[in-house]
Amino acid sequence: MHDLKTERFFKPVTINNMYATGDGAIKTFTLRGIKNQPPYLHDGRLLTLDDTVEFFNLVLGTKLAPQEKQDLVAFLRTL
Repeated sequence: MHDLKTERFFKPVTINNMYATGDGAIKTFTLRGIKNQPPYLHDGRLLTLDDTVEFFNLVLGTKLAPQEKQDLVAFLRTL
């Protein structure tokens, strides 16, 4: 389980009398065969590997250059 601390990107709201915030800890899945298993993330919110790399680039603050993102997606497609 990993907590990406995504709550820093969400404004807490009340939905159906329940207080909703960021995701908290989520299960980390293996990367083997990832190209054949879209959508991505635990709830399917990321439709492509490009979206997934961009999401983690923003959340983790890795500041990847466009070419580095393309290289990472190409690598993920080989797994």
